[in-house]
Amino acid sequence: MPVSRLRLREHGLECSRIALGFWRLAEWRMTPKQVLDLTHAGLDLGMTTIDHADIYGGYACEGLFGAALALEPSLRQRLELVTKGGVKLVSSNRPAHTSHYYDTGRAHLLASAENSLRELRTDYLDLLLIHRPDPFMDADEVAEAFTTLRQAGKVRHFGVSNFTPSQFDLLASRLDFPLVTNQVEISVLRLDAFLDGTLDQCQRLRLAPMAWSPLGGGGLFTSQNEQAVRLRAALNAVGEQLGGASLDQVALAWLLAHPAWLMPVLGTGKIERVQAAASAEGMKMTPEQWFAIWTASTGVEVP
Repeated sequence: MPVSRLRLREHGLECSRIALGFWRLAEWRMTPKQVLDLTHAGLDLGMTTIDHADIYGGYACEGLFGAALALEPSLRQRLELVTKGGVKLVSSNRPAHTSHYYDTGRAHLLASAENSLRELRTDYLDLLLIHRPDPFMDADEVAEAFTTLRQAGKVRHFGVSNFTPSQFDLLASRLDFPLVTNQVEISVLRLDAFLDGTLDQCQRLRLAPMAWSPLGGGGLFTSQNEQAVRLRAALNAVGEQLGGASLDQVALAWLLAHPAWLMPVLGTGKIERVQAAASAEGMKMTPEQWFAIWTASTGVEVP
């Protein structure tokens, strides 16, 4: 069955429950046709939300996806394009950048959005995120950039990535429209967002957070540290209880079971793994199973 759809916030953007992430697109060495085939495979499973950032692949991934989209421009209307800005990298694709730092000033955010529109070959973005918390951020300048882009019809919705609740609240206080998501690193290997107030805030605001690196960047499969070894045993045990679900399916089902309505962002270029991920939403996990995985991750029983 296709994955379900959710609103990131009341009256906000409607997205697929699982997103396709293209962080590593430049590493996959795909032709535009292969990228298009992967996108179609996701669409066939209801995965309409596409996650990018301007800096991915040294500023190359948006352009690679745009080249694929150019093969079938009508596909744009079936997608929600998400991207991020606010980080400057030293790259041959940005010769004017001489150092690595954050820039959430109005001028850079506007220029970054224009670059993303051009690279993705679209005249609007569905969602633009501030990529990282900027300790030098002027919230009024960010708000001015967001408002300018919104009024021009170039970006429809806005959010943040990796923000703490207080950083989120600061930026939200300067806007006349709501931030619709916070994209954070969260997986069975990375539990911070459960404990630092991030997911509490998301539930309070009825805001669906996006989960990047939902499988721990591959460490869940390859790491030999004690946490990963414990988790693989627990995930396999729960997978057997769920009818033979694979390790990655159980790890995704664990996130999808949480009442904060987490939205995993996949990071694979393999169609068979995308297909396997789609099945995770139909796996109903009991609280006992959920906490067995939690305990395996922390290494201690709950108090």
